[in-house]
Amino acid sequence: MAATENKLIKESFPVLEMSCAACAVSVESMLRATAGVSNAVVNYANQSAAVTYDSSVTDAGKLQQAVRSVGYDLVVNVEDPQAAKEAAQQRYYHDILRLTVWSSLLAAPVFLIGMFFMDMPYATYISMVLAAPVVFYFGRSFFINAFKQAKHGKANMDTLVALSTGIAFLFSAFTTLCPQFWYVRGIHAHVYYEAAAVVIAFISLGKLLEERAKSNTSSAIKSLMGLQPKMAHVMVNGMEQQVPVAALQVGACVVIKPGERIPVDGVVISGTSFVEESTISGEPIPVEKTTGAKVFAGTINQKGSFQFKAQQVGADTLLAHIINMVQQVQGSKAPVQKLVDKIAGIFVPVVMAISLITFCIWMVIGGDNAFTHALLTSVTVLVIACPCALGLATPTAIMVGVGKGANNNILIKDAEVLERAHNVDVVVLDKTGTITEGKPGVTDILWNTALEITPVQKQILYALESQSEHPLAEAVVKALAKETLSIIPLTYFENMPGKGVKARYDHQYFYVGNLTLLGENNIAPDKQMAVQALELQQQAKTVVYFADEVNVLAIIAIADKVKATSKDAVTALQKAGIEVYMLTGDNIQTAQAIASQVGILRYQAETQPSDKADFIAALQKQGKVVAMVGDGINDSHALAQADISIAMGRGSDIAMDIASITLITSDLQSIPKAFRLSAKTMRCVRQNLFWAFIYNVIGIPVAAGILYPINGFLLNPMIAGAAMALSSVSVVSNSLRLKWAKI
Repeated sequence: MAATENKLIKESFPVLEMSCAACAVSVESMLRATAGVSNAVVNYANQSAAVTYDSSVTDAGKLQQAVRSVGYDLVVNVEDPQAAKEAAQQRYYHDILRLTVWSSLLAAPVFLIGMFFMDMPYATYISMVLAAPVVFYFGRSFFINAFKQAKHGKANMDTLVALSTGIAFLFSAFTTLCPQFWYVRGIHAHVYYEAAAVVIAFISLGKLLEERAKSNTSSAIKSLMGLQPKMAHVMVNGMEQQVPVAALQVGACVVIKPGERIPVDGVVISGTSFVEESTISGEPIPVEKTTGAKVFAGTINQKGSFQFKAQQVGADTLLAHIINMVQQVQGSKAPVQKLVDKIAGIFVPVVMAISLITFCIWMVIGGDNAFTHALLTSVTVLVIACPCALGLATPTAIMVGVGKGANNNILIKDAEVLERAHNVDVVVLDKTGTITEGKPGVTDILWNTALEITPVQKQILYALESQSEHPLAEAVVKALAKETLSIIPLTYFENMPGKGVKARYDHQYFYVGNLTLLGENNIAPDKQMAVQALELQQQAKTVVYFADEVNVLAIIAIADKVKATSKDAVTALQKAGIEVYMLTGDNIQTAQAIASQVGILRYQAETQPSDKADFIAALQKQGKVVAMVGDGINDSHALAQADISIAMGRGSDIAMDIASITLITSDLQSIPKAFRLSAKTMRCVRQNLFWAFIYNVIGIPVAAGILYPINGFLLNPMIAGAAMALSSVSVVSNSLRLKWAKI
């Protein structure tokens, strides 16, 4: 999805035909070197490139040309890039399958001859004939890509494979055609056709297994996309027609029948039903939908039927935003990955240097078999080195972790958040809509009996609360609507976050808000109203004051039910050693009552938005890693200040935009789940990196022949090829364990 900001365009493109982490580095460097591109981030695991470029790049085809010049491809200028990518990946998978089958069939007799029947007549010629198509036809992509890389002064995994198998085959062919060259020098004419052919077969098999494993890591995206229906029923000129969902326009009248998935977001205009929204909200109980109710793409209608007006279509639906967010995170890089990318970028040249050094050392110390040993070890070093495992270690774990989160109603904005979340040691919770249901209701409206209250004053209160953005205002409006009041025009209106609202009517100011607002305007409740307010507050009810320029005209009591799971969530966080604070703009009595219900020991009442941010900043100065959880516009400052920001999915748009984690469900128990997911993901990353590094640290010296002086052991290139292929598969398989981990 493209987004324009400061004349820069950020767009994600699928990348095809990358075979290792060094490939991703090559693609990234070529994109960054393209005129007009300010930044590019390429993710090998999910085969995507996030490119930021300016308006001078009028055609994305320029980016495609740059990538193609080094042997890869970019999917651009297509209606559905994801579908094009999947189709290309399917073709690539079937190509790899075909290459693996045929190269294995031809390599098998070469292996048998090389291992057991070397003395049979014409053995070397038969091996050469069988190995040639394996190396130069079924393995031609390695040589083509290596050549393209070399033209730009780059090298990748294909370079290592092309060098190792090409040298082994050419040396063997020379020995087959000119064996006397070695015999006159008293050296046995060894050939390594089996090494060249079997290495190609093993690496092709490794790629095949890797492609299958990588496709499993993106299963979360596929399952989310599966929620989107392909067709929809719409009313056109009074007639019902079936049209593709992609063709739906805003304003279309969509007909939903029993059991159907809702295709786009909208609002019900006729009919009633219950809709199962667990895929969006995480709540298992179907929600009643009547006229005026919102419906969301991907949710399932139950037994009733209704019609709704399409409001958000295509990429603007809530489900599309969720899919896009998951895709962006799976394409982002954790900080640890940036270090790995640097290592991968120099890995292949270093391995080539080690191979050359190995050859030279064996030529000096190898004795009678110097050249044979030098060739064998240098080729084996090239074969066994594996930047693939190193490059897959972090992104595959991140991809599976993010997908696991999405399946558990936890949307993570970027990989860095997933890396840091398990380090949180303080969680700051907003009250309304976070700890509580966020659906407050008016329990009492007590008018000042010492004054003569006019119908106009009630209308003013109704008008004030109708324009207010505070969640509590809606409850007041609903309560007053029962009296069939009309809204009168206000000549001035001002919203004051953390305090309330004020407006002017007929040359007089009126206020709705807390005691702070009244105090700033030198208004105080009389004794009777103060006593009543205190009684209501002691019942854990929020008290809102309605006043003119002199007197408090009414007090309104509003109660907000604590969520059933809030106490369990707080307990789980505390058991994990995390301090829990509650900040609220409510009075101290209400804050105390709510805190005691859920077991929170530390809280602050009557806090303004800036106070929340200052409170978090003070904790950060103490060295704490702070997570802020909120759902409203008034929480946005604090969310931006926090190290980890968590928004409730049914909160305000700005809160979700700022937040690094969004909980689709209203269940606070998703917070400790998110932290546990972070811990398990990073443990998996560390395991992957450990095994990838250990593999190369041990494998390369053994391949170079370090054990030969001790026990005469030299690693066969065939075994090295198998080990290289399995190392990548093992890293991806370890990451896939996250899918079944309990969080």
